Amino acid sequence: MSSQPFIHCRGLTKSYHKGSTTVTPLEGLDLDVEEGTFLALMGPSGSGKTTLLNLIAGIDSPTSGELHIGGHDIARLGRAALTRWRADHVGYIFQLYHLVPILSAFENVELPLLLTSQGRAERRARVLQTLELVGLADRADHRPTELSGGQEQRVAIARAIVADPRLLVADEPTGDLDRESAAQILDLLRMLVRDHGKTVVMVTHDPKAAAAADTCLHLEKGRLAEAPAAP
Repeated sequence: MSSQPFIHCRGLTKSYHKGSTTVTPLEGLDLDVEEGTFLALMGPSGSGKTTLLNLIAGIDSPTSGELHIGGHDIARLGRAALTRWRADHVGYIFQLYHLVPILSAFENVELPLLLTSQGRAERRARVLQTLELVGLADRADHRPTELSGGQEQRVAIARAIVADPRLLVADEPTGDLDRESAAQILDLLRMLVRDHGKTVVMVTHDPKAAAAADTCLHLEKGRLAEAPAAP
């Protein structure tokens, strides 16, 4: 059995062309993340943290380097295979929720399961169980406009985990929330790691959000950097 970490990056590089210029937001990055870890990524705008998150999520592919997640060599997957891998293994949590406004909380959470072979009764049981897990069983019939921002984000997290992915990637998940709601979301993410074995990789600009993670890494100009000194 391989002892390779859950996320294993070596020499990970992403470049793209902008006119006649080559832009390299991520260059030669090495990173290991054990399964069941809550990792925060910080850094200034343009440091490469969102690029790294999108590579780990399988939303984009690296230009060069190695990227293994859960034993899958995702750097070598074609577009169709990468889409299938992402659907099976990754839940994505956005800053602005991306809920469908005309659908109820139940229907929003059910969306990923409509692409599976699960029957209606099985889907219903799974959705209700997941809404219970995030503390919104009593809001299943509410539409997003009838929910607070914190409740909308919890619906979004339920949607991200309803298919039971091993990896959750979160892009500024508390960035649009008040401090109390943000703390509740971070507590929920910690619970998913602690009690359900999820691996969470979160991009944030908020040091208080980063402090909720097991580990915080800083990126600078596409490379891992030393954490800044505490004030």
